[in-house]
Amino acid sequence: MKDNYIQLNKDDRLKLEIVTDKGESTGEYLVFDLEDIELPLRLQKMFEDNKKNIQWIKNQEVMINKREDVKGKKLLSKNEEDLIKAVNEFFDKEIEIYNQFLGENGVQKLLNGRPMGWTRLKEIDEIIEKCIMPKLKINKDKIMDKIKTTYGSKDSKEELK
Repeated sequence: MKDNYIQLNKDDRLKLEIVTDKGESTGEYLVFDLEDIELPLRLQKMFEDNKKNIQWIKNQEVMINKREDVKGKKLLSKNEEDLIKAVNEFFDKEIEIYNQFLGENGVQKLLNGRPMGWTRLKEIDEIIEKCIMPKLKINKDKIMDKIKTTYGSKDSKEELK
């Protein structure tokens, strides 16, 4: 009965294991399908949405700081409470934005149980820049070459040789 199966081709996926600062596996992975032609578009959208979100938090801070501050119900003033709420909303949006590119729960996997914060955002940016983007650039070039050799004109095929 060996005739009743389909052999799939080798997967062209980038699978990055997530390890702790001590080098121990967390059991989590980020997986990117390197044949996914929309992957660079999702990366670009992440950068654009991130820029908008940063502008949003700056605007919130300006608006909150322009208001007259009043004593809060507890320890913090009303403006301090509102600023903390805005920052929390900013972080929630950032998680959503980054997960569009990193995949489902990608940020949570990278945080490994730690809370989101400014330092953690910077860490995630560095991971994307140093560990993921170089591999995507190499793959983008391979995809473009495949497109040119497969669908290009005879002249463009000769140029690649």
